[in-house]
Amino acid sequence: MLQGIARVFAVAAVVVIGAHAHALEPAEDGASAVDWVNSYIGTGGGGSDYGGTMPLVTTPFGMTNWTAQTRENRISVSSYAFEDNTISGFIGTHQPAIWMGDYGYVTLIPEVDDIKTAAASRSLPFSRNDEITSPDYYSVLMDAGASRQIRTEITATDHCGFLRFTFPAHSRASVVVEATRTGVMGFVRVDPAAREIVGYNPDRMDAHLTNIRLPNFKGYFVVRFDKPFVAHGVYAGKALRPAEATAQDPNVGAYVSFEPGADQVVQATVGTSFISIEQARANLRAEVPSWNFDAVRAQLKSIWNEKLTMVSLEGASDDERRILYTGLYHALLYPKLFSEHGRYYSAFDDRVHDGVSYTAYSLWDTFRADNTLLTILAPERIDDMVRALLQDYQEGGWMPKWPNPSYTNIMIATHADSVVAEAINKGFHGFDYQLAYDAAYKDAMTPPEGDTTRDWHDRQPGVPYEARPGLTYYKQLGYVPVDKTAEAASETLEDAYDDFAVAQVAKALGRDKDFRLFIARSRNYRNLYNPARGFMQGRNADGSWARPEDGWTEGDQWVYTYSVLHDIAGLMALMGGPEKFNATLDEHFQGGHNRHDNEPSHHYGYLYDFSGQPWKTQLRVREIARDSYQNRPAGVLGNEDCGQMSAWYIFTAMGFYPFNPVSGNYMIGSPLFRKFTLNLPGGRRFVISAPQNSATNLYIQSARLNGEPLHVPVLTHAQLQAGGLLEFDMGPTPSQWGSSWRAVPLPEFPD
Repeated sequence: MLQGIARVFAVAAVVVIGAHAHALEPAEDGASAVDWVNSYIGTGGGGSDYGGTMPLVTTPFGMTNWTAQTRENRISVSSYAFEDNTISGFIGTHQPAIWMGDYGYVTLIPEVDDIKTAAASRSLPFSRNDEITSPDYYSVLMDAGASRQIRTEITATDHCGFLRFTFPAHSRASVVVEATRTGVMGFVRVDPAAREIVGYNPDRMDAHLTNIRLPNFKGYFVVRFDKPFVAHGVYAGKALRPAEATAQDPNVGAYVSFEPGADQVVQATVGTSFISIEQARANLRAEVPSWNFDAVRAQLKSIWNEKLTMVSLEGASDDERRILYTGLYHALLYPKLFSEHGRYYSAFDDRVHDGVSYTAYSLWDTFRADNTLLTILAPERIDDMVRALLQDYQEGGWMPKWPNPSYTNIMIATHADSVVAEAINKGFHGFDYQLAYDAAYKDAMTPPEGDTTRDWHDRQPGVPYEARPGLTYYKQLGYVPVDKTAEAASETLEDAYDDFAVAQVAKALGRDKDFRLFIARSRNYRNLYNPARGFMQGRNADGSWARPEDGWTEGDQWVYTYSVLHDIAGLMALMGGPEKFNATLDEHFQGGHNRHDNEPSHHYGYLYDFSGQPWKTQLRVREIARDSYQNRPAGVLGNEDCGQMSAWYIFTAMGFYPFNPVSGNYMIGSPLFRKFTLNLPGGRRFVISAPQNSATNLYIQSARLNGEPLHVPVLTHAQLQAGGLLEFDMGPTPSQWGSSWRAVPLPEFPD
């Protein structure tokens, strides 16, 4: 996701992270899965158009993530960047992606000497040689001057952080807790008897992106220390208030100091909540019941290993293994848990409810592959994740498209429809199908407020939730007109896909009339195809063609002409058949038009499967995987976008990709390794075996599924979930394997 900013291919110096960054050397025998994660991947590259990841210490899907703060985060700036060499604190962050803001965050800063509250004055230098990063643990030594160092170590649970500070002996040791920043009203209170600092931060950085107001929203925290205080105070702005215990001001925080001595280890546990201070304290009691840092770390490592060992590899280099397991780590971070032991604050009706909730669905990105990956690797979460979207619909009126944690109007279309339809088609039953249809039907049929009086341009502040902008025109004309609505050509194509998704939900409920309606509407992509030019092209309200460059979001005619995930057979016929389809696709790749650094191009490498030339798919996906993913800080070609970039790589490594996620089918590419094993729930295993696989043996010569010949470049989700063995015979030259297969076009219904 680029948010309208041109792609900048700024590449940092090639840095392959050595052993100091991880618990084990890359090739050391006995390394557990989590030890292969390189948390630096995606943290470097410069500018605003890099991976945007952070070396987060957190659980899979954890509510609050912990990282060093090398810069003050905001929309378009993450808390950590590999190029930086100073640290101003350690933040419990909820920022899911570089293009989104943070909310309800809290920062802890270990200090010696005088109390310093401003980020610039409290920052301390550090070296990468003194930094360890892992999903379960972070450690760094900061230079405090006068030959003194402060060590900070971090581990975490779902809602809590555990920080261990080692101060230089006999120095004044203090911890500052920053609740809010400049201009943000917050609250802190120091309780020396309880050894606590409590407070809240109501900041929602991207609250301006819709008109919703949440007066009850706050990020609450309880910071508990294992040692008594010898001094404490609060601050507001630049003004310290020594010995005071409470402050409610803008740019507010608190500090505590400890008895100097030889033993200068201070531990702090941080409970976070969006419900209340007492709930933050309850989260601490439930998740960190004792002062045992190593036990919490061991538990977190075990949790990550349990997830990551669902995958095992043979025939991968150390770099490839790091890329793959880091990708799994990134893909299993989002969406984020937003409930707290059976209750959740709703950022849609500003109230507390019973139940389970999630947020940070980067749906424009993740509906394409990451959500599908979760149906395989985290099926136990899918019902709750879908149910959370439906709760948002009940509490706010719509399923969101990019909740952070409330509506933000980021990106286009309503791809929650795809997530719901995919879950239904894959047999998930832990949510109300009728409610799901009501929500998806509203997306498809109800225009947003003021639809024809707003152009709905990207990141428009203070507007209502936009759902499908231009839907009024789409229903009347069969497309969204470029001269009425921003990003209209892209919107039309993505709305057509979501109509296909809504049709599948209708079908599951036996609503045949609605199924036919939405299948017919899913053909609206045809209204943008200009046969004279051989490309998709936006149209004006009077039916005339818009300028070829107008109406797109984060792409152009090359990026969007093949963006018909649900009806490639129909698109191929529209373009004049396989020969023309392939010729334009060849030109797309040979002309450098493929933009794998952004999501609308992620399916392009697999298009040749549909047109009788699957060997070109095998070549292209290998090239993309080789060129777009590396084991270095700048190793993500574009923004990671909540796991979608990684999900593409993981699927491609397996040898297939969810081209049309709703369908439950996977298009076969070229497996990257000799053996890839999925250890599925219930003791089932799905093994992809390609013993002759290599960098040159990239073409499939033949294939077998459970011993039976497989002649089509398609694998179904049911086949995968059943477990079994998918075998590929690989060779150095293209073959005709799979070339006779053709997709079935959408059904036609009589008027």
